[in-house]
Amino acid sequence: MAVDYSIIVPAYNEAKYLPASLKMIQQAMDSIPLKGEIIVTDNNSSDNTAELAQQLGARVVFEPVNQISRARNAGARAALGKYLVFVDADTHISPEVLKTALDNLQSGECCGGGAVVTFDHEINQAQAKALSVWIWISTQFKLGSGCFLYCTKADFDSTGGFSEAVYASEEIWFSRSIKRLKTNRGKTFQIITDYPVISSGRKFEWFSMWQQTLLLIMLTVFPYGVFSRRFCAFWYKRPNEQK
Repeated sequence: MAVDYSIIVPAYNEAKYLPASLKMIQQAMDSIPLKGEIIVTDNNSSDNTAELAQQLGARVVFEPVNQISRARNAGARAALGKYLVFVDADTHISPEVLKTALDNLQSGECCGGGAVVTFDHEINQAQAKALSVWIWISTQFKLGSGCFLYCTKADFDSTGGFSEAVYASEEIWFSRSIKRLKTNRGKTFQIITDYPVISSGRKFEWFSMWQQTLLLIMLTVFPYGVFSRRFCAFWYKRPNEQK
């Protein structure tokens, strides 16, 4: 069976969140006439992430180095579809956002894009403010959020994929790379605003407000900290062995 698009889900110890996310992805896919596949990249998990993904109908590939960029790139290399959609393992998508992303790519006028993000539980005022600032930056400067990105496989391959030199913000680097590639050809990078994707927001529970603030200050003063895994613990460390 020919595949029109591939949905790639990077996953490290995601047994808790992955089933619900894959269920939402499958429901979205069922509403679209195009043929799609789900690829879960097992990023060296120590739980039963890979087994669950297979049981739920996903194709599983393995990436031994625990790094988000590498996990996404491994899934993209295995993809059979003409279009690629990257969805995080703790993120829920709707049929509308998937259809809009694929319609944008099929139009021939869009090289890729992302979607605005909301969370699955109430957040405090400071967190809400930070989210609104990010949404403004994302929509004004056309930068995708890592939990939902889309592009053509041809353009992905032309950019070299996600930078494996960084341990965070790889979606920003990728957004900039693909926009540079297509600007001269009149293609746009489109952020979907009508249909937000829903992320778990679990890191707000794992890390205190002081820890989050300190991280932002460090990365503002020293933005090249994203090249160091040590400075990017917010994206990799799971306090108290949280999964």
